[in-house]
Amino acid sequence: MEKILDGIRILDLSYFIAGPYCAMLLASMGAEVIRIEPPGGSLDRDIGPYSPSGKGMYPWHYCCNKKGITLNTRKEKGREILKDLIKNSDIMVQSYLPKAKKTIGLEYSKLEKINKGFILVSFSGYGQNGPYSSRGGFDAIAQGMSGMMSITGIPDSIPLKSGSAVIDYGTSLYGVIGALLALRYREKTGLGQEVDVSLLDTAVSFMETVFAEYAVLGSERSQIGNRRPYTAPTDMFKAKDGYVNISVSTDTIWKRFAELIGKSELVDNPKFKSNRIRCQNHEALADMAQKWISQKNVSEVIEKLNAVGVPAGPVYRISEVLDDPQIKARKMIKCLDYPGEGEIPIPGIAIKLSKTPVTIDRRAPEVGEHNYDVYGAILKYTDEEISKLIKGGVI
Repeated sequence: MEKILDGIRILDLSYFIAGPYCAMLLASMGAEVIRIEPPGGSLDRDIGPYSPSGKGMYPWHYCCNKKGITLNTRKEKGREILKDLIKNSDIMVQSYLPKAKKTIGLEYSKLEKINKGFILVSFSGYGQNGPYSSRGGFDAIAQGMSGMMSITGIPDSIPLKSGSAVIDYGTSLYGVIGALLALRYREKTGLGQEVDVSLLDTAVSFMETVFAEYAVLGSERSQIGNRRPYTAPTDMFKAKDGYVNISVSTDTIWKRFAELIGKSELVDNPKFKSNRIRCQNHEALADMAQKWISQKNVSEVIEKLNAVGVPAGPVYRISEVLDDPQIKARKMIKCLDYPGEGEIPIPGIAIKLSKTPVTIDRRAPEVGEHNYDVYGAILKYTDEEISKLIKGGVI
């Protein structure tokens, strides 16, 4: 079946999460994505968790659908080969620091001279300009600098980051959007451009209304646990056998909730009549909800709330996520066979297109697995020439 990016070739020189996941999503849309690693493998292959055989598991998730080759860009011959690959490709995804980027020759001003329609998607901690542009950055650092950690956690606890790398993945999505926009611009003009996305920019963009709250109301949002600041009762509650999230986010939903728990007389109570007023009395509402929920099992709470149109869901353990029927129906867990490791479950693709599907079809490649295929098909090297480059440490 046709995919939307069939015929697009992408060079992936990124590592860790944000860049590689962006490239994987583009591969899942049909692009031919070639991951380029140094001989011996990229740094992110040495990061845990580790499989029983000792392999780092990170690339198993964000390198699916890619071909894998090796190339030593520290050698002059390696940089020459990279230029030849750029001439024959459409997009590069990279996450080098500016100094290394310049050493390898990845400034966009140079790349567009090699291929005027070439698109460069640059990932970094802080962006390609500004006083911090030369610094390295990671997800947790961006969460901290954006203020996100200061509003996450139980009141009066230490600042907390998200349990998963939400900023890395958010930056990946911005990278995909940028790449698609640049492809559209190239269709109109024949010209490429650089897409500049950073972890800190993403984290700041995820901060909802907190900056406006500070500027207009003069107050800094603080840690409020699992509740939402402007709807109530919207929080996590303990049932007999686990935890439940509920979201009473409108007056209509509040009426349904109050009637369900036998408190319909509170609908017109001045303390709870509107969402704005309910937020001021959230503690009383939380106590009321907790008392009702604590007498029931999670499944009973979920069934009763959803039956009357009150959004609610369980707080799953990891094993329970894998067994959820909705997650299975949406194909959000994909199992891939890794040699020597068995069937490995990884998150599926969240974008669903009816005519040009976005899918995970192949496991992540081993280091240099496609050297002969790629160098032979694209640059027309013979097997003998490729073997010589391998012996010389160029690939």
